[in-house]
Amino acid sequence: MPQLADPLTLAHGAPLANRLMLAPLTNFQSHDDGTLGDDELHWLTMRARGGYGLTMTCAAYVSDGGKGFPGQLGISKDAHLPGLTRLVSALREAGGLSSVQIQHSGRRASARFTGQTPVAPWDDAETGARALSTAEVEQLVQDFINAAVRAEQAGFDGAELHGAHGYLLAQFLDAEHNQRSDRYGGSPENRSRILDEIIAGVRQRTGPAFQLGLRLSPERFGIQMPEALSLAQRMLASGQLDYLDMSLWDAFKTPQDPAYAAKPLIDWFTALPRGTTRLGVAGKIMGTATAQACLDHGADFVLIGRGAILHHDFPKRALRDPSFVSVKRPVTRAYLADQGVGPAFVQYLATEWKDFVAD
Repeated sequence: MPQLADPLTLAHGAPLANRLMLAPLTNFQSHDDGTLGDDELHWLTMRARGGYGLTMTCAAYVSDGGKGFPGQLGISKDAHLPGLTRLVSALREAGGLSSVQIQHSGRRASARFTGQTPVAPWDDAETGARALSTAEVEQLVQDFINAAVRAEQAGFDGAELHGAHGYLLAQFLDAEHNQRSDRYGGSPENRSRILDEIIAGVRQRTGPAFQLGLRLSPERFGIQMPEALSLAQRMLASGQLDYLDMSLWDAFKTPQDPAYAAKPLIDWFTALPRGTTRLGVAGKIMGTATAQACLDHGADFVLIGRGAILHHDFPKRALRDPSFVSVKRPVTRAYLADQGVGPAFVQYLATEWKDFVAD
């Protein structure tokens, strides 16, 4: 069985020094125009120094209409490049590989931040989002490709497509709502077509060392378990991705679909053939034993989210101490500040994450 300290080779570019990757975490720490904020820079470089094999940014919006959060990092225009280049330089100096997660919020975007009506694959009465035209979907594909090209220009080792958690790419995968009549809706093949076109375009326009990942989530937001497994298997077997990042909410929980209750969620995905594509999992991985258990169950690497907030040096602690477990929550604001969590991020955790911050 692989161990957490083992290097991990990818199909493209340099290997990871270990099997621990920083999960992409919404943090509100950049400027209103999407340019890099100092708190974001500090947060990420502390994690890189903490020993991650790969440090990934929060979701960065690929087009101005896709911004979903205050202080969200942007990668939608060349004006974002100086800050991104500065970030890459700092991460490279700190150690490990780097990646930027590229994203569009779709129906979850906010006109308050964008000045635009939100868009989605369908007309959405709940949020007031309007349906994208076919030409607009085609432009969206180019926006993602252009963002990946900017990531490479800035010097990142790679990019990850955010196809999880109900954001725009996941909205296309929604079997319940995406009944578009064009080539981007209806059948599973049509609903996932946008992913295929973005991936093919990124591969065509980036160099042979550029690493490309995809984040998917198998439940919620209209994603059905049989389709999630089928899509994951197809993405793993395509040979186009360096890694598939499965955000499982809780890696060892039982699937919501009772037809799949015979084994933990992680086991359904690690059983899939994967060729040269690496499989990572995220979901309540809070210590060394749980992280190693993910590898024992067949994952190639693990992504650390909450644990990374609580310990900037989670990898160093986990690799040094087999019994390491993250500090119990809630924690104080002062504790989080010591871990490099900026004021806006702390406030977000205090208001949106139950029992995380002790006020």
